[in-house]
Amino acid sequence: MTHTTRSGRCAWLFAAAFACLGATLHAQAPGAPSKIDSGDNAWMLTSAALVLMMTGPGLALFYGGLVRTKNVLATMMQSFFLISMISLLWFLFGYGAAFGKGNAFIGNPLSHLFLHGVGAAPDPDYAPTIPAQTFMVYQMMFAIITPGLITGAFAERMRFSAYVAFTALWTIVVYFPLAHMVWGKGGFFNWELGGHIPVLDFAGGTVVHISSGVSALVCAIVLGPRRGFPREPMLPHNVVLSLIGTGLLWVGWFGFNAGSALASGALATSAFAATHFAGAAGGFAWSVGEWIHKGKPSVLGTASGMVAGLATITPASGFVTVPSAVLIGLAGGFVCYLCVTHVKTMFGYDDSLDVFGVHCCGSIVGMLLLGFLASAEANPAIANTFKRGDAVVSLVGGPGQFVNQLIAVAVTAVAAGLITFVLLKIINAVIGLRVDPESEHAGLDVSEHGENAYNQ
Repeated sequence: MTHTTRSGRCAWLFAAAFACLGATLHAQAPGAPSKIDSGDNAWMLTSAALVLMMTGPGLALFYGGLVRTKNVLATMMQSFFLISMISLLWFLFGYGAAFGKGNAFIGNPLSHLFLHGVGAAPDPDYAPTIPAQTFMVYQMMFAIITPGLITGAFAERMRFSAYVAFTALWTIVVYFPLAHMVWGKGGFFNWELGGHIPVLDFAGGTVVHISSGVSALVCAIVLGPRRGFPREPMLPHNVVLSLIGTGLLWVGWFGFNAGSALASGALATSAFAATHFAGAAGGFAWSVGEWIHKGKPSVLGTASGMVAGLATITPASGFVTVPSAVLIGLAGGFVCYLCVTHVKTMFGYDDSLDVFGVHCCGSIVGMLLLGFLASAEANPAIANTFKRGDAVVSLVGGPGQFVNQLIAVAVTAVAAGLITFVLLKIINAVIGLRVDPESEHAGLDVSEHGENAYNQ
């Protein structure tokens, strides 16, 4: 018994020694993380969670409250299903397509198949103080919410199978290339990492809002209006749900914009402040405009103005001072109100939840104003980072930078619009886009999912 006990103790000692040796070798391995900043990593993980919250439940509640009772589950399902589907596409090849080393227009989808090589070590090209896996997760949340924004345009009439096919294909052929062009190394519009035209887009004015907004407009036109539009009133069934969604979107937007600093320093604080004041200014501008125009400011209008202000500041949040952010938010709230109340009526399209009027029009305003308002006080790097040959080119606001911003807006709008049109035509020919009239009359909750939101 004594001999056995001593042998067992020796075995445990050897095992412990080898474990310590293995841990030491692992810690000293060349690929092991050595510059992780725990504060930066904590902030970025929090930001990733905040951006996910924007899709579910934020966007789901915001959109769900705006539709009629018979379509609330189908509308919310579209947001939640994307969390699953886009996450898997990102895992398979999406991260490599957006952030792998490719050419000026697309990354390398094969570079990170099944997230190969994306671990604890930082990627110095993108975020040198956090694990590459943290950066990957954060960027995935942007890929999730972007096609989710489009769903508001075809609410209450698109087949679920068509929605799945469209959003999957759209993410692959529109979002992944745009994300690489603006944020990927060597991307055509990347001002920091070897781009050709230096475009300032801090958190996704082009990549997220303009691309989804233009695509939403194309969807609304190709699918046609809902049955009864505009003769029958199609009022929101629960504005309270939409207000809760607005609050969640606003809080999540801090992770969306301030998180795009990819660190927890002064730039994140600056973007955080710009985001808040622009959202406040947007809500104020919309409310006052509606008050003057219609005699009463509506609760839903105020919420829409807040979202408009937040969408407008998205590209500019990390490049402008707070006074400029207030100006951008005011302009966004006013312009988006005009787009929703006048432009939509003038052309007669049925963008069910005003995705184009709020997200696209707002971000176009933000991108273009940024061309004149970009400040080295807010982000010193824009004054001395971009080089053309051996010459340093300042990207501080002015006519030259305005032209760069305008080019990016035009390229994004044209590319997203044309590709969306082609995708919709193909899907319509193969499986059909719209539900039949009887299903639309009954509501998509029952016809597409066999459920009711409110069981009595």
